[in-house]
Amino acid sequence: MSSLLPFVVSGLANAGVYVLSGIGIVVLYRASGVINLSQGALGALAALIAWNIVESGGPSVFGWLLGLLLAAVLSVGYGRFVAPRLAYADRMVQAIGTLAFALILMGAMNILWGELPRRLRLPTDTTGIDLFGIHLTYTRILVFAVSIAVSLATYCFLRFTRVGLTMRAIANDRDLSGLLGVKVRRADTLAWLMSGLLAGLSGLIFADLTRFSAQSLTFLVIPAVAAALFGRLTSLPLTVLGGVLIGVVEAVLTIAPVVASFRSATAFVVATVAILWVARRPIHGLIIRP
Repeated sequence: MSSLLPFVVSGLANAGVYVLSGIGIVVLYRASGVINLSQGALGALAALIAWNIVESGGPSVFGWLLGLLLAAVLSVGYGRFVAPRLAYADRMVQAIGTLAFALILMGAMNILWGELPRRLRLPTDTTGIDLFGIHLTYTRILVFAVSIAVSLATYCFLRFTRVGLTMRAIANDRDLSGLLGVKVRRADTLAWLMSGLLAGLSGLIFADLTRFSAQSLTFLVIPAVAAALFGRLTSLPLTVLGGVLIGVVEAVLTIAPVVASFRSATAFVVATVAILWVARRPIHGLIIRP
């Protein structure tokens, strides 16, 4: 068991990113019923904007903030001008709409930046601590701590604030909420804003932990959706658990030569199990037939 601890600890950093992105998907689904498959692409764009500014000699903080801002603006823009036109379409059509948005973003990023090797360094990369025989940078520690803090803050926001209650009401019955005077568009805009900010934050962090390219960061959406499906797209605690499970299992599988090359399939396995469970007990508004 002790030999597994270094891999478990190492996997928690990636798990934190999966949790952050998964929470963005859950928040948006609970407020508007949309499964956002552009989460990874928005994060990739935020990271590339930050990298471009830093490489050009600009302040790092300005680059990170501009990346977050752009991810949020594009997310809100899609939520305001495209998503409403699909509001009464099938859930699958809405999801495909966000996938098209992701592909457009990825294509634009490949044209502008290509697939050249690059690195986005954070100030917390240079120092760290030794734990269970491995050196952990403060970046990895910060990632997991931030993911837990954001999870708790989001849970409290949705459960105890008036705006959170509004989002939950819209998720239960969009038309009835509108008839009762709930400002549906305003709640939708806030949900897309939160989703965009979490996407940007996830991309900025994940760019420091993995191969930094538009394609690899766009595919961050796969473990994020898997974590969200583990939580049935409604439960934040289960989404956190799903993200941690995916990150830790991916890391632990590196010590098994037979399956190490397939460890990236962990998210697909978790998503498949979650979808089979959803098909058995459908989520309100999302029926998946086996």
